[in-house]
Amino acid sequence: MAFAARGSGPPRPALTPPAPADGEMPREALRFHAEAVGAQVRLDAQRSTARRRATFRDGIVFSQRPVRPGERVELRVLCHECGWVGGLRVGFTRLDPERVTASGLPPFVCPDLEQQSPTWAAMLPDGCGLTGDVVRFWVNRLGRLFAQVNAGPRLLLRKDVLMGAPLWAVMDVYGTTKAIELLDSTVSAPTPAMPWVLSDEALPEFKVLEAGSPRSERCGQSLVWTWFLACRLQHLQNLTVRERETERELLFL
Repeated sequence: MAFAARGSGPPRPALTPPAPADGEMPREALRFHAEAVGAQVRLDAQRSTARRRATFRDGIVFSQRPVRPGERVELRVLCHECGWVGGLRVGFTRLDPERVTASGLPPFVCPDLEQQSPTWAAMLPDGCGLTGDVVRFWVNRLGRLFAQVNAGPRLLLRKDVLMGAPLWAVMDVYGTTKAIELLDSTVSAPTPAMPWVLSDEALPEFKVLEAGSPRSERCGQSLVWTWFLACRLQHLQNLTVRERETERELLFL
């Protein structure tokens, strides 16, 4: 039996990797839109940091491109300012920031921008969004708006986002939230989970209850307190040993 000599015969075509599926195409890192910003907002040169100069309002910012369903918008709180009530608002809008002028933006995303345009946003629970906290928020294909603070459980903020059209991320650097930084979720390292936190799939979806609803009357206070404790404990991970001990003393007084 004769065998062909090694290297004989027609050359084999070079193997090329298959093209990535549409959902796997590289995405441009999220940045703040350069022009559509609130009257008090100042962006850095890279458009990754948004800082509110004064007062507690006029802090609306948008992403520079639409966000896909399921794509995480990830940001870090750079500065938490006491003396105000309420903090960071997050959500999505069909309003194209390219068509928005800074002078035309209202002072608040909730309820002003929601009343003027197809926008869906919500405030993070009290006690979350402290300096150093990492906040992720996203909308799924069913129109449910979720948020997560550090390695905590998923929080269902809303379930009425209309899908079927491009959605831009919208944030309101409001009240106690003085400055935020957009992170590249494709390269940033995940926040280490606390020992008592289960995987995301195993956790229930905590929901913010509307004021005045029957369930909010019974369990609203306990839910807010639970979230306050969870956010504060997760915040301890970012502190030094001395700062951590001080925080624990203040938390459990």
